[in-house]
Amino acid sequence: MARRPLAAVAGVLDRAGVIDRRRFGETFDLAWPRVITGLAIMSKSTVDLAMVGWDVGTAAVAGLAFANAYWQVGKFLGIGLAGGTVTLVSQAYGAERYERASATVAVSLVVAAAIATPIALVYAVFAPDLVGLLGSDPEPLGHAATYLAIVAPGLAFEFPNLIASRTYAGVGDTVTPMTIRAGGAALNIVLSAVLIFGYGLGVAGAALGTTLATGGVALVFGWGLTGRTYAGRGRCPVSVSRATLRFGGVAVLTRRLLVVSAPLMARRTAEMLVAFPLVAIAATFGPAIVAAYEVARRVRTLMDSFSWGFSIAASTLVGQRLGAGDEADAEAYGRAIIRLSATVYVVAATAAFALSRRIAGLFVSDPAVVAVATGFVAAAAVSVVFLGVDGSATGTLRGAGDTRYPFVTSLVGRYGCALPVAALGLVTPLGSTALLGAFVVETAVPAGLNVARVRSNRWKAIGRAHVAAGD
Repeated sequence: MARRPLAAVAGVLDRAGVIDRRRFGETFDLAWPRVITGLAIMSKSTVDLAMVGWDVGTAAVAGLAFANAYWQVGKFLGIGLAGGTVTLVSQAYGAERYERASATVAVSLVVAAAIATPIALVYAVFAPDLVGLLGSDPEPLGHAATYLAIVAPGLAFEFPNLIASRTYAGVGDTVTPMTIRAGGAALNIVLSAVLIFGYGLGVAGAALGTTLATGGVALVFGWGLTGRTYAGRGRCPVSVSRATLRFGGVAVLTRRLLVVSAPLMARRTAEMLVAFPLVAIAATFGPAIVAAYEVARRVRTLMDSFSWGFSIAASTLVGQRLGAGDEADAEAYGRAIIRLSATVYVVAATAAFALSRRIAGLFVSDPAVVAVATGFVAAAAVSVVFLGVDGSATGTLRGAGDTRYPFVTSLVGRYGCALPVAALGLVTPLGSTALLGAFVVETAVPAGLNVARVRSNRWKAIGRAHVAAGD
């Protein structure tokens, strides 16, 4: 029965010229588990923020904004590395070079550990000093330091989780990581609720719940990546084994992984680093603005869960088609998924915009703060349309290994446009209102530039070169 409404939707989209039935079916099969995964992962942090807001208050919400800026830099560095992994795994798997794909997974895990461990140590040891760079109000900074120090070890677990999730996606299995991630998100929410409300740990409880749940997910993923199954299902066809360790091209794979991943890592890090000056600017207007800004960012991140599916579907399908030598079909998939993403996000953003005041009220209870947060949530709803389109365009480029261009567009949007717009609030009567404009331009500019890149077809030549390098 569930297939009937889906078939009806596919028919409407086909007739509207958004995406044909065949491509919609393949895209949907890959995307929906990743969308659920994104909703699960992002909802846990969003629910954590809401619970902390209910239990502790506005100052704690502002504190989580400071700590989250550091956490996101580390996490998105891992997402960039995992983006390189899915590119190489999907191309090798599409070319039926399974040993190379398996070796890529092993190399990715080693590189992930080498990057994540020192970052986690720095966060844990220097948390008070780090968050102190972003503001001067002692109450929010105290909450921020507590959260960052306790959640820091979770990064050492999150990096391999990202690699594992993208590995399964690269071979066309998005259901297994969805199940594991959703289970971890549910565990996180339960643990946080018990620790925050049951034991009265407040911000510390939220951080501890996240760390424990992330570690549990890492253990479950480790089981599958070593060739085992989950009750007879979910065996990874490119799992790591002793034979993998004897693969002769490890040095070449490591170099290729870094070449493809470095621009993605730089792009993701650049996207998150801009949060520091933006949060610092918000802090000049007081904890209420910081809290409103963080609520809007979390809402936008939650809505961006659709892009988890569309982006990974674009990367996987484009990468596999390029690996099989079918550039025309790769292009058709990329453009169709971008159109599908735009359609979905316009609908979702319209609903969020209309409900912006009610959404803001879920996180804070002070009427004055709710009024401020409403405007920020509305701006987030507008900006998420561009964020979703950008995710699909970037996924298409990533599937071809064209990762440098999205990095440059990210810098232009965040630093060349969003940051100057936000800074206007410090020197003009715009004040905190300038942050609303920054919300929109930071996503609109990269989206426009990356869509133009997809239309230029230059990415296909880059994909051709990457496929040839793997022969």
